[in-house]
Amino acid sequence: MIVAMSLVASLLVPGGPGGLTVPGAEHVVTARLDDLTTAGTVASGHTDPADWAGLHPAATVNPTGVPGVQIDGYFPDTSTTNATHGWNHDSQFVIRLPDDWNGGLVVTGTPGNREQYANDFTISDWVLAKGYAFAATDKGNTGLDFHTDGRRPGDAIAEWNERVTQLTLATKAVVRQRYGRKPARTFMAGISNGGYLVRWQLENRGHLYDGGLDWEGTLWRLKGDNLLGYLPEALKAYPDPEGVRRAGFAAGSEFLWPFHRQHYWELTQQLYQRELDPSYEGAPADYDYAERRPYAAVARIALTGRITKPLITIHGTLDSLLPISRSSDVYAEMVGPHRPFRYHRVEGGNHLDGLVDAHPGRLTPMLPVFRESFAELEAWVQSRR
Repeated sequence: MIVAMSLVASLLVPGGPGGLTVPGAEHVVTARLDDLTTAGTVASGHTDPADWAGLHPAATVNPTGVPGVQIDGYFPDTSTTNATHGWNHDSQFVIRLPDDWNGGLVVTGTPGNREQYANDFTISDWVLAKGYAFAATDKGNTGLDFHTDGRRPGDAIAEWNERVTQLTLATKAVVRQRYGRKPARTFMAGISNGGYLVRWQLENRGHLYDGGLDWEGTLWRLKGDNLLGYLPEALKAYPDPEGVRRAGFAAGSEFLWPFHRQHYWELTQQLYQRELDPSYEGAPADYDYAERRPYAAVARIALTGRITKPLITIHGTLDSLLPISRSSDVYAEMVGPHRPFRYHRVEGGNHLDGLVDAHPGRLTPMLPVFRESFAELEAWVQSRR
């Protein structure tokens, strides 16, 4: 959970400008690298491939050769779910500052309950090559025990949003020190839980950003569709295809259900039920959100659709974890036609791009759509200036 402290950690950049500080950081380590992309950071030990395993198709080709400075560290926190670097300390972050800067900044939070390097292959490599500074947070808690962080139901997820805000403010200060001026534009991007963070920031902290790209964000809604509603329905119905489709999973996605039933549906339901409704002791398939009404916890993290800056959402029509009909279709309705929102339903896309290789020719990779949509966001924001 967040600890109110006002520490400023000083650091010197070898071979570069000295005296950079990360406002609020308790610990930092900095390095000048010949290549900030995963092509270089895997070899140098400045990323962890396990963080981004399964998030992209094997045939993906990424840019390489982006020299600059990497800062790793953590903000004050009391939880210890993240063991990266042997720190055993949550609220870890990474900041990357390319030498050839384009004036922009991209901030991310991680998908699932992964650690701070989870977006390195899918997002960081791409935006660094375009000249953006990049920052990512572990969201303040990680792993299957993330729900043990905090004192009240909903504390752990609520912290995710605060940690993104914290990192955004700190990185803007670092960027200004490094390059002599503040970012001309700041974007937020994320996948799954990271997409949820994009939505929440643009609804509640829009003044910090110029726009956002949400890749199949998780929908948290006080009343109505959220994963504590449809995942129990799917669990109870499976393997009956009509019942699973009634839970919101698309016709044509049946070949994906066994994998998701085995690895994701029950686990995901249990993790978030333990976070938001920890007193429930029944079977995951028997959970009834409307009856349980964990409204006090969900209200702290719920989305409203009231975005204040341009947002692009992309979501696959065959998503078999967060079915499109009960997540992004619903969020698009919540946003409505009068706010700055664009929505791309990707035919044949699934929640996990890593499954593209397991089902050749049957799934549309989402990563190329993400890259196209990022370019669209850049042009859209520029046109509004």
